[in-house]
Amino acid sequence: MKIGVPREIKTLEFRVGMTPAGVRELVHDGHEVVVETNAGAGIGMTDKDYGSAGAKVLGTPEEVFAAADMIVKVKEPQLNECAMLRDDQVLFTYLHLAADPGQTEALVKSGTTAIAYETVTADDGSLPLLTPMSEVAGRLSIQAGAFALQKANGGRGVLLGGVPGVAPGKVVVIGGGVAGANAADMAVGLGAEVTILDQSLPRLRQLDDIWGGRVRTVYSTKDAIDSLVIEADLVIGAVLIAGAAAPKLVSAQNVKDMHSGAVMVDISIDQGGCFETSRPTTHAEPTYVVDDVVHYCVTNMPGAVPRTSTFALTNATLPFVKALANHGWREALTKDAHLANGLNVHAGHVNHEAVARELGYDYLSADDVLKAA
Repeated sequence: MKIGVPREIKTLEFRVGMTPAGVRELVHDGHEVVVETNAGAGIGMTDKDYGSAGAKVLGTPEEVFAAADMIVKVKEPQLNECAMLRDDQVLFTYLHLAADPGQTEALVKSGTTAIAYETVTADDGSLPLLTPMSEVAGRLSIQAGAFALQKANGGRGVLLGGVPGVAPGKVVVIGGGVAGANAADMAVGLGAEVTILDQSLPRLRQLDDIWGGRVRTVYSTKDAIDSLVIEADLVIGAVLIAGAAAPKLVSAQNVKDMHSGAVMVDISIDQGGCFETSRPTTHAEPTYVVDDVVHYCVTNMPGAVPRTSTFALTNATLPFVKALANHGWREALTKDAHLANGLNVHAGHVNHEAVARELGYDYLSADDVLKAA
């Protein structure tokens, strides 16, 4: 199989879909890899590094897309990239389609087979290709929030850890999954007063055990969110429903009632965001203000630390890339039901139920696709 790795073109996105080590693995298995020039520059990997690993370096994205049987990326394809996809091609990347009707329409029109990192599952119900970026985003959310809280950046002028004689900042984390737990861990490390909300009592017990009571755990209800958010210095939105749009848990009225200069970081923005006042931003202009509350809603947060993020991501994706390349997508999905859960679009149909429901498409299951094949 020919695997193509284009350079990412989303604003200030420096990650790359494959490292030279991954190239070497695929070439060893008998595959060809084509990489766009400077694709790895953002993580300190040169064209020479890729060439030494066995890749062929091509000068334009058009050449990469034209040459490849499978495209491996990081972020969702932009519309001009969707236009280069073919119906005999596989796309393996993050998609987040439920919050992106334009991209969904373009992928459906292309006829391509699009497999989404974020809906591939594991035996324990986790999302193994989303987990590493959730870890990064959760940790980054506290860094970003602490920076935005500085007065010169529009914040309240609060130091999260406080100092002797001065109370620490109050951090509220909505969602106790991977991203939320990593956010809480960073906030605790800085010495903040941390509250984490979730609707799973077993998860709240687990989180309470992790920090030995240093984090306040609260069952998530509308009443709890209303009362906690308005007193917070920093609110982290870390809510995930796999493949579906995030629920709006913090209302516009909540935002109006918050302290002037408080900060909100919406990690869920890839899936539409969990604050009513959220809208997507980029690393070029990461924040905006609503009712004197600073919002940070960057859709590719891990792109701020591309070297760490790329290695964390590709450690997780490489086994799946190898399976798709070694067996072809049909056989790979037939052998691995968890990988089959990643199928979002194929031959003009939407194959993820939550995406189809959210955007009004007819749903054709991955099982049906594979049986037809």
